[in-house]
Amino acid sequence: MKARLPWGLLAVVAVAAGAFFTLGPALVERSMNRIDGQPPIAVSDEARALHETLTIVDLHSDTLMWDRDLLSRSRRGHEDLPRMEEGNVALQVFSSVTKTPSGQNYDANDGDSDNITPLVIAQLQPVRTWTSLLERSLYHGEKLDRAVAASDGRLARVTTPGELDGLLARRGEGGNTPVGAMLSVEGLHNLEGDLANLDRLHAAGVRMAGLTHFFDNDLAGSMHGIAKGGLTAKGRAAIRRMEDLGIVVDIAHCSHACVADILAMARRPVVSSHGGVQATCKVNRNLSDEEIRGVARTGGIIGIGYWDAAICDTSPRAAARAMKHVRDLVGIEHVALGSDYDGATTVRFDTSELVQVTQALLDEGFTHEEIRAAMGGNALRVLRAGIAPMEPAR
Repeated sequence: MKARLPWGLLAVVAVAAGAFFTLGPALVERSMNRIDGQPPIAVSDEARALHETLTIVDLHSDTLMWDRDLLSRSRRGHEDLPRMEEGNVALQVFSSVTKTPSGQNYDANDGDSDNITPLVIAQLQPVRTWTSLLERSLYHGEKLDRAVAASDGRLARVTTPGELDGLLARRGEGGNTPVGAMLSVEGLHNLEGDLANLDRLHAAGVRMAGLTHFFDNDLAGSMHGIAKGGLTAKGRAAIRRMEDLGIVVDIAHCSHACVADILAMARRPVVSSHGGVQATCKVNRNLSDEEIRGVARTGGIIGIGYWDAAICDTSPRAAARAMKHVRDLVGIEHVALGSDYDGATTVRFDTSELVQVTQALLDEGFTHEEIRAAMGGNALRVLRAGIAPMEPAR
């Protein structure tokens, strides 16, 4: 005769399970995506007036990883559509994060563990995403498409130069909507060993991708991996296919050897979507001056983040100093924004308060035209060219 659990115990188990699936993911996010509560900098009338005229592009956020309604204002995290509208964001690049290691750190991680799988299950995502990294990215694309469809025109998917131009034309008609949404991938371990899956990702709307995240994979070494090697033969083939398709190559999180290999072979502008520079914040993931020059030689851009490990502070003034270094070293045309909002980061301001960056750039002596370029103009140039399929060689 089989023992049976008392009904009371079953009820307790059911309530506990319900609480885990309902509250667990929210509690995890609340603890990881934080505003530090330090006072903002004073914003002038000049900065507010200028900010309202900018076309702002952010090259990287991880918002799709979390179980939140993108269209509704949330009391947690850094970003949602209402806050993007308040911050005057014109285009947000949303990253698909599919795997991160346990004990994640900036120095050395292997790929033998995964923090994302428990989060995926706790969020009750489709079962197909529980065991497949590729399916997690495809799900993120579907999630973004659903938000666009339900937004009543306030959010617009961008996958082609024509769609980007259409977005800007609609915004130019007045108001700050729609907000554009582009999909990227943080680490091509989601190819699951098959380069043909690049075509599936492209068909799902992916238009930017970094080869690595926090661990080495079969394409390249990560700055936070064990071997930290350069591109493999498969990695080189991936770069060529990405360029052909119109997927912008992102060097964020790549090892120094990987960055050097990519810059040496790139035929199109390369992006560092989110991070900082060694000159103002000596953290291993940040770019050296030689790497900054290499990105500039490709015609690419460097997205500066707002969290401590990118700029050694959370003040918008620290972000502006990093942007000033890039400008002074290689020119204003290579400066961009890469917030890493909702990427398990603590920041000073959310996306509704991006005027903080505008003010900090004014205080650093940037001209209005330089601020227009850094806050979005440069990113628009690189993305418009980079997402177009490459013309076959003649």
